[in-house]
Amino acid sequence: MEVNAHFTENAKNDFQLVLKAREGNQKAYADLMHRYKDSIYFMVLKMVNNKEDAMDLTVETFAKAFEKLDKYQPDFAFSTWLFRVATNNCIDFIRKKKLHTQSIHGMLDEDGDEIPLQIKSDVLNPEETSIKKQRTEELKLLIDSLPPRYRNLITLRYFDEQSYEEIAQQLDLPLGTVKAQLFRARYLLGNIINRYNKDDI
Repeated sequence: MEVNAHFTENAKNDFQLVLKAREGNQKAYADLMHRYKDSIYFMVLKMVNNKEDAMDLTVETFAKAFEKLDKYQPDFAFSTWLFRVATNNCIDFIRKKKLHTQSIHGMLDEDGDEIPLQIKSDVLNPEETSIKKQRTEELKLLIDSLPPRYRNLITLRYFDEQSYEEIAQQLDLPLGTVKAQLFRARYLLGNIINRYNKDDI
């Protein structure tokens, strides 16, 4: 595979890490993530203007990039490609958020009467309920394979639906520590889920 002749040393090093990651080298994945997680996070934060969303979207960016690593071509630096993945991910997120937050209040007809809204039911049919329950149970089994502190954080955040602040208070930890450990927990869980899905095929 021909590498762009104008690549900097950093870009060449990144490409070597990409090749190792494609072969399943976990350290190469970790090195790539370590190099770019801060710059991706701050770029995403500028776009979404919310720290929790930015943290989640940063993790999603790496998950999507690592999933599509075979599609990366060294015509551009890995960092350029990664930032494009992050940007597209943010645009999708912002678009979906706008759809979800469209106001349902103050909609009036020509006579000034409020228009009743037909909102689709969120109730799942029995088959969907069964599938969702099965997936939740499978996910809990995967979470159980995490180290205890990460398992606890994932449970509090995603099953008990607590905020970062509530978790920090409950565990008597600094807010930054909670966010950093949740970041690591989601990364580990993502790797476990990917391996689980591959084993399932």
